[in-house]
Amino acid sequence: MSLPPDSLRKRAPSASRPTTSKNPIKALVSMPPTWLQMYSDFITKNAHQVSQIESALRSLTYIIPGRFRDAEIASETVHSAVQLLTLYHDAVLRGALNKIPSLSPRIPSPHARYTRFWTAKSKLYRRTALLLQIIQYTELLWEMSAKRRGEKIRWRVVIALESLKAICRLLLMRITSSRSLVTPPLPEREPIPTDDDQSDEETLKELMGEETTPEDLNGSAKAGHEKEWTMPRTKSSLPSLPNPGDVSSYLLGRVLTADDIKPAAKLLNTLSGSGQAAELLYILSPLFYAVALSQSKDKKSWTPWAIGFSIEYAARQLRDRGLRSTSLEQEEWAKRYWAAGWWTMRGAFYENFTKGLVTGVRRRMPSLISGIMEDYEYLWENYYFSTSA
Repeated sequence: MSLPPDSLRKRAPSASRPTTSKNPIKALVSMPPTWLQMYSDFITKNAHQVSQIESALRSLTYIIPGRFRDAEIASETVHSAVQLLTLYHDAVLRGALNKIPSLSPRIPSPHARYTRFWTAKSKLYRRTALLLQIIQYTELLWEMSAKRRGEKIRWRVVIALESLKAICRLLLMRITSSRSLVTPPLPEREPIPTDDDQSDEETLKELMGEETTPEDLNGSAKAGHEKEWTMPRTKSSLPSLPNPGDVSSYLLGRVLTADDIKPAAKLLNTLSGSGQAAELLYILSPLFYAVALSQSKDKKSWTPWAIGFSIEYAARQLRDRGLRSTSLEQEEWAKRYWAAGWWTMRGAFYENFTKGLVTGVRRRMPSLISGIMEDYEYLWENYYFSTSA
């Protein structure tokens, strides 16, 4: 028996009715980006508190009793994780400062200008610099893990990491047209000013998608009136005068130097001849030292130490000290001179001289400080990357 026509008309709409149920898999996949955006917003709004927490966690990993013995892997994992998290926070805050120019320093440092220029210009530079910093933050953890499988595996991992770091540095030098490397290769974190400047807060709220209340508008008008003086006749606004006791720093903060008006790419000179050879030797010296140290059977042997130190010393002697050197170059070489102090904690120099001095100082210290120093002695004696610059 056939169905009546009115029954067909009732069933047809129900068959073609769309389902309103959401796909649970699609919703689950979309959750991590949402959480990441929420976390980034939290970091931007609480930059100062986050920096304090990072410093506290980093300091805690330095003073945990027994850090380098029973719990060396766990403690170094925490330390590396904090460093990597700090690297992510730097990127988040850097992006926030780029979106809010009023929160950025009026005159950024030469290092900030130079690294910002190259990270914005070259995607390869940005990725290579990021890989280099990740290796530097986790290299000691890799060495600790490899040592549990034997000394032979440990030295293979050390040489592999040093080779990878050298390749990254050579690639950065190539990308920047044979210019010196800077430390660190990525822009450093610039703190958001602590001024209660309501206009900046409004901009920050606008960036975060928040609404500005009438109370905020009244507060911003009051803050602007307190910071500026409006002339009665012309109605022009003048900025407030500085503190009489701080006039010099007020004026110096508004003086432009030659480096401030240079193009960012010109903050470092292109290397050639002996200057380029010096940079290549400086890049390769840690790799040569690691290879020589892996072949030595005696910790007190001077051969590996002499090879590494002589190559770095030759790089210092070959570098260009002419009048053309910029302030950023001088700043970078000053960092390298300070980093050269780690040679007193490496290889034969440590075993023959520094170790006895450190032991003598440790015995005269209170028990708490003595315990921490003893833990560091264990680290310096057993791990290559503990004294790697």
